[in-house]
Amino acid sequence: MSHVLDRRVAQTFVELSDTLVLGFDTIDFLHTLTERCVELLEVDAVGILLVDQRGALNLVAASTEQARMLELFQLQDEEGPCLDCFRTGVAVECADLSTAPQRWPRFTVAAREQGFAAVHAVPMRLREQVIGALNLFRTSPGAVPAETTALAQSLANVATISILQVRALRHSEMVAEQLQTALNSRIVIEQAKGILTERLQIGIADAFSLMRKYARDNNEFLSDVAQQVIARSPAVAGLTRTTPPRPVP
Repeated sequence: MSHVLDRRVAQTFVELSDTLVLGFDTIDFLHTLTERCVELLEVDAVGILLVDQRGALNLVAASTEQARMLELFQLQDEEGPCLDCFRTGVAVECADLSTAPQRWPRFTVAAREQGFAAVHAVPMRLREQVIGALNLFRTSPGAVPAETTALAQSLANVATISILQVRALRHSEMVAEQLQTALNSRIVIEQAKGILTERLQIGIADAFSLMRKYARDNNEFLSDVAQQVIARSPAVAGLTRTTPPRPVP
C-alpha cells in the first residue's frame, strides 16, 4: 500500500469507530461503509445484508442501483454467494462468474445482466455470532488480492463491533431489535426517495443524496427526515421545494 492509501485506511477506521456514540445512525453508518469500501478496495460496487429478528436477511445498504437490484434478487431467489457467506460464516469468492454458472445458476445470470463478472462476500461476525454479510462486486473478472480481502474483512469486523456496541451503549437493547429498527427505517427511506423522485423529477440516487445531506446538515437521523418528507412536514419544506436542474435544450 502507498503511504496515501495507508493514511486513508487509518482515517476510515477512525471514522467508523467514531460512530460508537448514543446518536448512532445505523443506515447512514452502513452507507458510509459501502462508500469507503468502493474507495479503498478498488471494487465497483458494494452491498450489505443484515439479519432481522426472525433470522431473515435484508438489504440495508448498496453503493449503486445495480448492486441493490442484485442483492434483492439474491434475497428473493434465495441463491447466491452473499447468502452462502452468511449461512456458513466464512468468506465466499467467485473470481469469474462465467466459469462457475452451475454454482449459482440464476444468480450468475442476474449478476451478468447487472454488469458484474466477479463477487467476493465476507461475513459480518463476532466470534460465533453472524449478523450479515459485506458483499463486493466487480465488473471485470479476477480474484481479489489477499491484502484486499484482509482489509475487507477488517472493515466488516469494525462495522459488526460498532453495531453490537450500540446495544451496550443503549443499556441492554437487543441486537435483533436494533437491527430491526434499521430495517424498518430503510422502508421509510425508500418511500421518501420515491416521493422526492416524483416531486422533484430527479433520480433515486439524487433523492437519497438530498435527504442524506439535509439530515447531516441539520443533525437529524436520516429516518426522521424521511418520515417528515412522507408527512409533508413544514420542517422540510425547503428540501421538498428544491428546484431540480433544468434539462439542456
